Parts: sequence; C-alpha cells; structure tokens
Amino acid sequence: MTGTTGAATDSGTGAEQALRPHAEDAFAAELKALDAADDRPRPARWNLSPWAVATYLLGGTLPDGTVITPKYVGPRRIVEVAVTTLATDRALLLLGVPGTAKTWVSEHLAAAISGDSTLLVQGTAGTPEEAIRYGWNYAQLLTNGPSRDALVPSPVMRAMAEGRIARVEELTRIPADVQDSLITILSEKTLPIPELGAETQAVRGFNMIATANDRDRGVNDLSSALRRRFNTVVLPLPASAEDEVDIVTRRVDQLGSGLDLPAVPDGATEIRRVVTVFRELRGGVTEDGRTKLKSPSGTLSTAEAISVVTNGLALAAHFGDGVLRAGDVAAGILGAVVRDPAADRLIWHEYLETVIRERDGWKDFYRACREVSA
Repeated sequence: MTGTTGAATDSGTGAEQALRPHAEDAFAAELKALDAADDRPRPARWNLSPWAVATYLLGGTLPDGTVITPKYVGPRRIVEVAVTTLATDRALLLLGVPGTAKTWVSEHLAAAISGDSTLLVQGTAGTPEEAIRYGWNYAQLLTNGPSRDALVPSPVMRAMAEGRIARVEELTRIPADVQDSLITILSEKTLPIPELGAETQAVRGFNMIATANDRDRGVNDLSSALRRRFNTVVLPLPASAEDEVDIVTRRVDQLGSGLDLPAVPDGATEIRRVVTVFRELRGGVTEDGRTKLKSPSGTLSTAEAISVVTNGLALAAHFGDGVLRAGDVAAGILGAVVRDPAADRLIWHEYLETVIRERDGWKDFYRACREVSA
C-alpha cells in the first residue's frame, strides 16, 4: 500500500478499551505533542498546520524528543499534495487498488486536521441520498411537520456546519444519482433544505475526503462534473519489498498488541515470506526477475498480507508455541490466493512446484502449503 503503520498510544480517555480506537484517540499523545510543538500557520479550524499534519502521517522526531510514528510509508510528495488540497476549497479523492491504505490515510488526515475522524459516509450500492444530505425523524415530522428539530443531519451536513472534514468511503460504489448530490455541496459549499426554505452553508475548515477503488471502474463512474470537484491523489503499492515488510510488521504489531498476540519480531521470517509470495504473484515475476508467473484473480494487497500474518499470530498464540511459523500462515495465504477455485488453484500449484519447492530455506514453507492445498 503504500501503507499503514504505527503503534497505538494511550489516549487516557478510556478509548484504549475499544477493540479498534479512532485515530484521534489511539494517537492522542502524538497529536498533543505536535500541537505543542507546532508554531506554523494553521488554516481556519485546523488543529494543526499542514506541516504538522504531514509529520503526523509520515513520522518524525520533534524538538523535545517526542517520536511521531509513521502512519503511512510512501512518497512524501503524495502526503504533501493531499494535505495541501484539503487546505484549499477543492475536495480530495484518494484513488488506488484495494489495500493501498486509502481508508487509513483518510482517517488519519481527518483526525489530525479536525480531531474527529467519525464524520463518515460508507458508500454501498444501497447508500441513499439522505446519508449525504439529511433525513428526518418521522415521529417528530408527523407530529409537528418539517422543522429543524425533526431534521437528522448527515455526517456531511454536520461537517459543513462545524467546519470539519467529512469522509466518504468507496465513492464509486454509490449510485450515480446519489453521487450527484455532492456537486452542489462541493461547488457552492451549501446544502439546500427546500422543505424548510433554508440551507446549511459550509463554514471555513470544511472539506471532504473521498476514497475510490481502481478495480471498481465501471461500477458507478464519477460524472465529469463531480470529478472536477476533486483533486485526485493515487496511492501506489509499496515500491520495495523492504517497505512492504515494514508496513506489515508495524501494522501487525499494532493490531497484535490489542489482541494480546505474540511479539511480531518472532515472526520476521514468515512476514518476509508472505510479502515475497504476494509481491511475486501480484507482479507476475519472481523477485530475481528470472521466472515469469501467472497472477491469480485476487489483489494480494498489503492489507491482505497484514490479515494473513495477524491470523497466523493468533494460531501461533492459541494453538502453537507462540512463535509464528510456516504452518500458521499457509492456510491464510491459500485463502488469499485462491479466489477462483478453478483457475487460481492451478496458478498456486504451479507456483508452489516451480518456485517455492526449489527455493533454498523454504522447505518448511513448501511442506506447510502443500499440506493445506491438498
């Protein structure tokens, strides 16, 4: 992905009891330290300056020695362009294949800028227009008729009124007619409420981050009018195996600490193997460039690698000796690779027999994969 990393910190708010705290809670200590050290100009209603927001995502060390853990591993310019876009009146569209940390980056940008990443619309084929504009409390509507008290604001409407960042996930999965309800919001910065003869105008600080999947092109393509309202930033896959190993290790360590799983360093060998398998099958060539490979139908993203390793750690903790081994990740890899039982199984079998079987130091991995593939 270019990807997600970082270890959660204690927010002191009780949010650490949540299975998956919001970014502003999990990294509250880092955000507080950045706020104290940040002496640069801040756009209206931004909690941090653009420089501090970029530092929060990319990581660094503050003058007082506070270490800011990287949340994203990838080109710095991508983050700088994304942050700068949000400081203008142009909305931000994060585009990429599945598993490139679009949602993760979106959440952390909102947390750093607004201190609130929860103003979220989840896009699906069934997302109604009310999810983007507003709905009604029908009990009050029937009793008293249309009124402000009966109106139920959407996350976007709340963000407009409060000058915060709104998030729309999987924008291209939303029906085209519902997508178009964003055009007036993004161009005129207002949301009409014709039932009340009123409107909600966006105050300074409001903007929007949307995410979209490269693989979903043709599902509900954005109209040219809507696309013009966004500045598109493409999040690439990790440039190197080392970057991807680092992303997987950091993210699994964060997830594992909340689930009382074994320490990640004990599984460094298997993490590198999982990443190698995913990169080779995803790229259609072995890492030495000597052997061409067929790619399976799945995406084999970094996010899936994180899932495979996390599940392997759980197996090692609950049914093994606590050390991540080949047998703990084999089933997860099989499930990630073989999505089409007919075609993908042949591709996987060929890869096992022609590449993994002949690779030095991978005999245990080969045997484990053969066992679950039988």
